[in-house]
Amino acid sequence: MVDRLVLWDIDGTLVRAGDLGAAVFDRALLAVLGRAPSERIRMSGKTDPQIVHEYLELMEVDDREVVPDVLRRLELELAAERHRLAADGSACEGAGAALERLASDRRLAQSVLTGNLAANAMVKLAAFGLERWLDVEAGAFGSDHADRRELVDVALARQASLRGLHLRPDQVWVVGDTPNDLACARAGGTRCLLVATGRYGEDELRALGPDAVLPDLADTERVEAVLTAGL
Repeated sequence: MVDRLVLWDIDGTLVRAGDLGAAVFDRALLAVLGRAPSERIRMSGKTDPQIVHEYLELMEVDDREVVPDVLRRLELELAAERHRLAADGSACEGAGAALERLASDRRLAQSVLTGNLAANAMVKLAAFGLERWLDVEAGAFGSDHADRRELVDVALARQASLRGLHLRPDQVWVVGDTPNDLACARAGGTRCLLVATGRYGEDELRALGPDAVLPDLADTERVEAVLTAGL
């Protein structure tokens, strides 16, 4: 019987896209607006729609009706670079092994909670063969809401409607690598594991007060122990 849901962030937690992650925003903005941004914003922990809005502010574009066009172009740009993503990017330390180990535990369900658009989430996971361990369809994405703090409710509703799995927020772990992942977990009433595989070090993450912090996912036994505690 499933008694716990693990919701995984993607960028910086499960995969690293390298410079491509930022470059596809440049290309999408160039294609829609006719010009690329003069500088790049910090994207860690943000949703794709939030990132586009911030770029439009930076570029002094007032027409918010272009946001859907930029997002659609973003999907096309990443899809066109899927082979480069697989070659130049990487899975984070221990990601595949940790997902596989947890997938064998019938008390758990695993999905995603990510700022990526749903289509882009699949491209990034599939580039490294990680989608096989995750019920991606029943997750939550930046395409569901621009505010990451709303996504726990989206994921729980989707698990209920698609899988008949009705869980309380305290039965859920959000796993991420940024302060925004923790803010999302707290807003949704879930527990949070932060891993120092992104831009933030262990000490920085621990100072935020999450339920658990790990250097990476390489110690799969420890990852499992944290996420199954109390079961």
